[in-house]
Amino acid sequence: MELIRLLVVDDHTLFRRGLIALLSQDERFQVTGQAGDIGEALRCVAQAPPDLVLLDNHLPGVLGVDGIASLKAAAPGIRILMLTVSENENDLAAALQAGADGYLLKTVELDHLSEFIIKVLAGESVISPEMMTKLVTAFRSKSASPEPLVPTPCEPAALPEMPAEAAGQTARAGIDLLSAREREVLALIALGDSNKLIARKLDIAETTVKIHVQHILRKLQLTSRVQAAVVAAGLEAG
Repeated sequence: MELIRLLVVDDHTLFRRGLIALLSQDERFQVTGQAGDIGEALRCVAQAPPDLVLLDNHLPGVLGVDGIASLKAAAPGIRILMLTVSENENDLAAALQAGADGYLLKTVELDHLSEFIIKVLAGESVISPEMMTKLVTAFRSKSASPEPLVPTPCEPAALPEMPAEAAGQTARAGIDLLSAREREVLALIALGDSNKLIARKLDIAETTVKIHVQHILRKLQLTSRVQAAVVAAGLEAG
């Protein structure tokens, strides 16, 4: 199997080196570069484009979230997985808006991190369960007039609306197409439950849950579980 090329971007040298050492023990991965800030990360991407970037947010100079657009422009097709200590829902929302493919806390177990990397490369969006709850809570309690987001130098244009929120109208139209079982699965997705946990709660096979999730995303014209969770919360609140 072809090695998965990783770039680790974190300004804490000891953490960065420790993470690289641990990831290097997994035969599926090859760490092709490391960086302490966005400028250095862009140089690494230009020299050896990775498949996935593990990106901290609180970097010196340009924040990680503000560098996502530039990284993706420098190497179209790369995946960006945020790996940060920030449990702030605003940081999470900003990362998703900027195009991050996932958001994990640094408390994640190494074996889980490895599997999350594989999932992101397979096209899935991943998010720490505790952050999923915060995202849904923030969406439910969002004021009618939120403060506008200011575009950053790394963005080629104004920041887009949050993907799940932008898909809200289409999702409302498609909600009537869901079966009773699909509605049950959607409600559990909104709680941040994994496919395995949903299968246990509904007493069905995990493969059946995966099929229901695929049907839900197709009917609601969404692309990720994160979008489905936020839209479900909005439909419930509305």
